[in-house]
This record gives sequence, structure tokens and C-alpha cells, in this order.
Amino acid sequence: MNATWMQWLRGFVSIRVRGGAIEKLVNAALAKGLQLWSIRHTNDRELVCFLQVNDFFRLRPILKETGCRIHVTSRQGLPFWLLRVRRRVFFAAGLVLFFVGMYLLSSLVWSIDVKGNNRLSEEQILQVAKQEGLYPFQWSFRLDDASVLSKRLAQQLPGAAWVGVEKRGTRITIQVVESSVATPKIPQNPRHLVASTDAVVTKILAETGKPVVKRNMRVKQGDILISGLLGDENNTAAVVAKGVVKGVVWHEYDIVSPLERTMKVYTGEKKVVWYAVVAGRALKVSGFGKPPYAMYESIKQEEKAAWRTMKMPFGRMKETIMEVRMEHQTVGVEEAKAEGIQQARADLIAKVGPDAEVLAENILHEKTENGKVYMKVLFEVDQSIAIERPLVQMQGD
Repeated sequence: MNATWMQWLRGFVSIRVRGGAIEKLVNAALAKGLQLWSIRHTNDRELVCFLQVNDFFRLRPILKETGCRIHVTSRQGLPFWLLRVRRRVFFAAGLVLFFVGMYLLSSLVWSIDVKGNNRLSEEQILQVAKQEGLYPFQWSFRLDDASVLSKRLAQQLPGAAWVGVEKRGTRITIQVVESSVATPKIPQNPRHLVASTDAVVTKILAETGKPVVKRNMRVKQGDILISGLLGDENNTAAVVAKGVVKGVVWHEYDIVSPLERTMKVYTGEKKVVWYAVVAGRALKVSGFGKPPYAMYESIKQEEKAAWRTMKMPFGRMKETIMEVRMEHQTVGVEEAKAEGIQQARADLIAKVGPDAEVLAENILHEKTENGKVYMKVLFEVDQSIAIERPLVQMQGD
């Protein structure tokens, strides 16, 4: 096919001609000024050629004269292309609106994160950012350059040494570096370190002050461990006693441990609910109705849509609702005792400090009744026993 651009603009068709007077039809058509081109015979009684659309209707009288028939095999050119486009106008319009919507959504600021602030509140930083035009649902192209915004925010935030503004997709991150402020030292009055409870000393390390006790000495609550008085009777100096003093302390615990425990187990039954998430709001799209289980737990997983490296402000969320039931399990006496002692040890360490060490435990009394084990346990703990007491108070005593 060798159609000119004018023939394409006007439109043309490909036809197949059958009959006994094909040559007569071609001669008559050319004599009347019809444009036929790319004429070729497929056999003695058939040929194919191309014909302009306006000449197609002028060919009908010649067909009646020669007794030939034609069949249109294809339609080409601008008029037919416009007709096809018009049939798909809604699809084309929807495609254009989709890309326009994607561009508009990606041009909005959907969220602002603040990092690095300790003394400055997040509300204060966001308020200053809003005054500079930086707030959610703001158009990105209306914002000033990141370096300009950083400089203005740093000027308006008291106590900020540096402020950085970084844009990634639809998310803005404001990184704040606060000015360091020297913490004034609060003057301390001279004081002793005294025993917080009765104990046997296992370790004493004095940083300032004078050690009064030694290892393996038994002390009572209130006894001086490290004195804040230095010197002799004629020349005395008062200091803030500092140091580490540890000792063995005995703690008595009443423990009650049940012989039956209740456990939560999953049955394997579950229901999945899907949500459409747009700008932080979730809209349920499947799994309507209340959960069909009397007891259940749910786990939510959010997935944001992404285009290349840019995260979009919409996505989906999957909620998995799992059925659970409570089961009762009976344990042995020894296992119940071990669990009770373990819980008591954890409670004891939480009270006396993480640097404490349980050296031993002795069961003083034990009985089992009403489905429970009752015990009185004595724990031997190596722990810190030093507390501060003002020197003035000690002198007044």
C-alpha cells in the first residue's frame, strides 16, 4: 500500500472485487475519475485494490453496469481513526484523569515527621513550620527551597542550633539539633553513707570520705559505712561521702503458687478483613459483620502503595482476626514451687536493684492445700546497702 498523506487524511478502504467483467469495471472507474491504486489480481475473476472513501459511493453505479460485487477488507485513514477514538473516549478520559490524579496526589505534603527534639515540643515546631507554609495537604510546588525553610525554622525556634528539612515523596522530615545547655551543678551538703538495712559487708570502695567498716563486718541499719568527716579532733574537714558498699541481706517472702494455670491458645480459625487506606483513614472493603468468635485477637498489617522509590499516601490494610480459647492446665507441686520461687526472685531483684545477686534461697515452711502451694522462703542477697544521710543531721543525733 502506497497511500499519500492526503489520501490518509481523506480516508480510504481496501476492497476485493469479484465478477466476470472486472477489467470493464476498472476501466469505467478510471474513466470517471475514480482513484484506484495498488491494483492486483488474485485470480481470473478477483482483484484487490485501494479506493478513497468519497469514490467508494461513486463506484456503486458501475457495479450495477458490470454485474460485479465488492467486499471491504479494511478501513484506514483519519476519519476511521477518529471514529475509533470516539468509541473509546471514556477510557481515554479515565486514563488521563488517573495520571492527573496521581500527579496531584504526589504533589501534596501528606505527613510531617519531627526528629531530634528533646526540649522543644513537637507542637511548637509544627506551629512554626505552619507559619512558613509547611503543613499537611500543602502543595509541594508552593514550598520554598529546603535550605531556605531550614534557615527560617532555625531562626524562629529558640534553642535550636540547626534545623534540616528533607522531602521524600509526600513525606517531610524536620531534623532538629538543639543547642547544648550546660546543666548547673547543684551544690551538695556534706554527708555520710550509712547502712540502709542490717547486713554483712562484702565490698566497700570509697571515692570520697573515710571508710569506717571492713569486709565481713556485721552492720545494723543506720550505722556509718563511709564517713563524711576527714581529719582528727584538731583539724576536721566535712565532705560529701561517695562510694560503693555491698553486703549480704536476708529477705523473707511468703509465696503462693497455684497448681492449676490458665493458658491462652489459638484454635487455627481466622477471618481476614481488608481496608482501603487513604490519608491515614481506613475504609472497610471486605469481611463485613462482627467477628464470629466469642474470644479473639486481631493483627493489623498496613501496606502503602509505592511508585519506584516514592511511597504513595494510600494503600491497604489487612486485619487478621484469630479465634482463641482459654485452657486449664494442671502442674506438679515441684513445678509450682519452682515457678513461685522464680517470680519471687524477679520481684526481689526489681526492688533491690539489677546489680544485686541472689546467693541462696531456703524454704522455711511449705504446705499444699486448696489447689495451691504455700511457702515461706528466705533469700540471701548480695546487694547495695549504702544510702546518704546529711552530716548535719548526724551531728545533731
